[in-house]
Amino acid sequence: MKLCGNKAAWQIVPEGITSINLENVGLLIEEAGYEVELRNRLCWTFSGPCDLTLYPSGKLLVKSEDKTLAAAVAEQYVTTWAHA
Repeated sequence: MKLCGNKAAWQIVPEGITSINLENVGLLIEEAGYEVELRNRLCWTFSGPCDLTLYPSGKLLVKSEDKTLAAAVAEQYVTTWAHA
């Protein structure tokens, strides 16, 4: 988990993953209680406890100043969602 320049977002890049299926991963994120805001081939965005942007490369951007919340999302992403 890496803090982005504006200190209000965190970048998560799971090790060993170079691409994901946006549809499969996006559905898991929806099932976790997030609402899809934008859905296209370049990225999906979600709103919920924090805002998320998911990229086909496997990168997830967590927009939150709360490091604890971002860490919890990162843990769920790398252990479950990213492997869908």
